[in-house]
Amino acid sequence: MIKTPVSRVVEEQNERSFFHEFGERIKFRRGELKLSRGELAGRLGVSPSAVSNYENGLSFPKEDVMLRLFDSLETDPNQLFRDSFRGGGQTLSSEEQTLLRKFRELSPLGRETVQSVTEALWACRQETSPPPAERPEGRIIPLYHTLAAVGCVSAVPGEDFDEISVTEQVPPTAEFAVRISGDAMAPYLEDGAVAYVSRTPLREGDVGIFSVNGKVLCRQYDRDDSGTVYLFSLNRRRADGDVTLPAAEAGTLICFGRVLTGTLSNRN
Repeated sequence: MIKTPVSRVVEEQNERSFFHEFGERIKFRRGELKLSRGELAGRLGVSPSAVSNYENGLSFPKEDVMLRLFDSLETDPNQLFRDSFRGGGQTLSSEEQTLLRKFRELSPLGRETVQSVTEALWACRQETSPPPAERPEGRIIPLYHTLAAVGCVSAVPGEDFDEISVTEQVPPTAEFAVRISGDAMAPYLEDGAVAYVSRTPLREGDVGIFSVNGKVLCRQYDRDDSGTVYLFSLNRRRADGDVTLPAAEAGTLICFGRVLTGTLSNRN
């Protein structure tokens, strides 16, 4: 996902806030134990200035220092992170807390071994688990159940049309869709196909959705120099469905849009 400047600023602000709160908890716990910064630094194996940076939210302990920090402050991650280890709104279970306590009691070599085994198991899981299927986000356009419905005025989805979600595979200029009935436009648009339509002007050779004398058709558009309009069936076995409008009648033709593409879809 591309991060916008605003999202980056929000992330940086959240990070600074987290570091500050984490540092405040270190400082508070150190005060409870009556430890000086120097004493805590000695236990962690870092300089007093490093502890000061932790407490002021200017830097963050590395993993090995973090483990020593839990021991030195006699606390657990949930105390310092304030339930940052929550999952699904629940804190660590008693079993998880027991495992954490046992881990803290291990020697440095034991902790390193546990960490290596955990990382190996996690890597194995990542390799064997199929990636989660991404659900494409789509925009909503109306799908008219019949060609005739294109010419109707209806504000009730489910009667003349349904609202459908389309993905980026559908041309972005598509404004509505219509289910094709019949094979007059086969093989370009088979019976039952869903045609995606844009309300843009047609050019000769384009396929469009038309109304002729009250009948809605999907045909290929052509026009000659005299102004005569021809609406052709691409399936020439359905040539009897061709329409010819002389120039004097061409003005009665209504075009609802240009067909951009089509996909086969089972009727429901």
